[in-house]
Amino acid sequence: MTARSNPRKVRIKAGTSYAQVPQDAQEASAAVAEIGAATRELRHIEADMNEALAKIKEQFEIAAALPRERIDILTKAVQIWAEANRDALTQHGKVKTHDLPAGQICWRTRPPSVRVTGVDAVLDFLRRLGLSRFIRTKEEINREAILNEPEAVSFVPGISISQAEDFVVSPFEIELSQGVTE
Repeated sequence: MTARSNPRKVRIKAGTSYAQVPQDAQEASAAVAEIGAATRELRHIEADMNEALAKIKEQFEIAAALPRERIDILTKAVQIWAEANRDALTQHGKVKTHDLPAGQICWRTRPPSVRVTGVDAVLDFLRRLGLSRFIRTKEEINREAILNEPEAVSFVPGISISQAEDFVVSPFEIELSQGVTE
């Protein structure tokens, strides 16, 4: 195993073991069947892992619920006290931070944000009022149109159309039914 820049991220290099190349359709079919079995085994392992992780996460979430609730209650209580004493704590609005022996309290103004509801109606209204400077027009290459008419842009530098072929092995699988119906 080799570790790169992040010590938590471990890369494992595959060994040089190779499977025997099938010599006929029967051996190829057997290899595909083995791929299917290994894929199903991998799915079972992943399902077991996810189930175990879900149980562990649930345990920690339950353990964290009480401290989270306590933090919320205490934060609200400190905020009520701070708001009642804000003028003195901020030196009549000159500062936004106050140091306490155990930490800091502060007021931070968020940057302004724009929220738009009914985008189409707002766009129409802006256009009618001549406020098009508040409408963004985004230019981008229409890749779908190029794929529909590749010969029209075949001479344009910077545009190339490529197509790749993948080799896919799909073992046959049958899913279980939901249960017996009568």
